[in-house]
Amino acid sequence: MGKRFVYFYFMKREPERIQSAVPSHIEYWRGSGLQGYLGGPFADRSGGLITFEAEDLEAATEVAMKDPFVSEDVLESKWIKEWVVE
Repeated sequence: MGKRFVYFYFMKREPERIQSAVPSHIEYWRGSGLQGYLGGPFADRSGGLITFEAEDLEAATEVAMKDPFVSEDVLESKWIKEWVVE
């Protein structure tokens, strides 16, 4: 079993660009086949949180950097952190 990671992000204030990137973002994450995947937007749509399992921080970062939100440059900020669930 891999380690659990959290990918936490906030959106830029560019609603039209964000809206056009949402379908590919959803398709990427739902189709990723990642163990332990769970994620979604914040209620106010200012960003979102995704959690999943990966071997290490490098592997988790590689997965997150392929997110269409990253390639479409619609994120204001993002973090990828190992999460120790107690």
